[in-house]
Amino acid sequence: MSTLPKIDAPVIVRFAPSPTGKLHVGNVRTALMNWLFVRQNGGHMILRIDDTDLERSTKAYEEGIKTDMSWLGLNWDSSFNQSARFERYDAVRDELIAKGLLYPCYETSEDLDRQRKLQRVAGKPPVYNRAALELTDSDRAALEADGRKPHWRFKLSGDKVSWTDLVRGEQNVDTSSLSDPVLIRADGSYLYTLPSVVDDIDAGITHVIRGEDHVTNSGAQIEIFRAVSDHLPTFAHTPLLVGKDGKGLSKRLGSLSMEELRKDYFEPLAIASLLGKIGTSDPIEIRPSMAVLTEEFSFDKIGRAPARFDEDELLLLNSRLLHETDYDDVKDRLDKLGVAGGEPLWTLARANVSKLTDMAGWSTVVFAPMAGQIADEDAAFCKTAADCLPAKFDDETWSEWTSKLKSETGRKGKGLFLPLRLALTGRAGGPSMGDMLQMLGPDKAKARLRGEAA
Repeated sequence: MSTLPKIDAPVIVRFAPSPTGKLHVGNVRTALMNWLFVRQNGGHMILRIDDTDLERSTKAYEEGIKTDMSWLGLNWDSSFNQSARFERYDAVRDELIAKGLLYPCYETSEDLDRQRKLQRVAGKPPVYNRAALELTDSDRAALEADGRKPHWRFKLSGDKVSWTDLVRGEQNVDTSSLSDPVLIRADGSYLYTLPSVVDDIDAGITHVIRGEDHVTNSGAQIEIFRAVSDHLPTFAHTPLLVGKDGKGLSKRLGSLSMEELRKDYFEPLAIASLLGKIGTSDPIEIRPSMAVLTEEFSFDKIGRAPARFDEDELLLLNSRLLHETDYDDVKDRLDKLGVAGGEPLWTLARANVSKLTDMAGWSTVVFAPMAGQIADEDAAFCKTAADCLPAKFDDETWSEWTSKLKSETGRKGKGLFLPLRLALTGRAGGPSMGDMLQMLGPDKAKARLRGEAA
């Protein structure tokens, strides 16, 4: 039986992903809330791999989860897999059966569906009627002889369960309005509920931080906690994540996985800044570090409305972060991207990138042979501009050169500056043209102004 070591920490939390898919913004927000709270309190964070579904769980997904969390900077202090603890769950199962709190049920899904329909017709809530408790030993033997295998339900007290939620305040769940939850399927496999409660007890979890879709579950789970142990964690149920249109993200989770965002060159701190602030009273702005996010975290700041995740907002934060990033912090990644130009190009162009990959385009503008964009009506003007360029460039070249062109051609404003930018860079916007002109150099600039690839 896999036992868990005792942890000496004031706060112990767990993030418990299932290795049946990739981490996405929704469950990363839950991981982040746990991480910020535990780091703020000098506690211990457990990464619990919920792999009781042996058919769907894979090591590849498990490693992907760990890779994503490490990339985001969400380090954990210890980790374990639920698949190593089946003996422990079996022992608690037997204990609950002995107490009369876990009982076998033989209804099929069709039986249960029929029961719910009849209850609705009668104006009753569709709650399991506990018919299985009326079965005799011979009844059960006859059903099993017919090939029926039982699923197992936990017998709720029917009382009101109350707790003080760190986000939602005082909460009450009337367990008489709930069906006795199924803890074990007919094939003998465990649903989430029992292993989770047992692990929280054994690991000494002090705070369970998760989405508000678990609020009702908490009422039933608290009764299971009390049936097994005196240990009961504090709960914090945070509002769920929705899209900017207020709709769920379920159809978008593939494109919002950490793997996809990483491949798309989003910055981890931009993701953390957005997920850590949406749905709170704090402004949504880029934070300089995870330490600042940790210092600012408070459950009191979390509102009750769903948190809206907007990819455009993420891109904006990503841009702002890069605009403030020093070259030394991106050098290795720029090298891997094959971006030439080093620190001078980064200093020149960083205010014009939304993602690090955008630097490849500016590297091409400066260093790759290319012909700029010259409209027919601007060809003569650009040729004149080439003829007016000095042989050497300095900090004053752009202003002196454009002043001379203005005087000689009568052009001004957009009619003067845009054709020059398009001819030299092929783009209508970008970095300071004074700095860009110096980086291009006289030969490349003159050739492009004449419509030649250089």
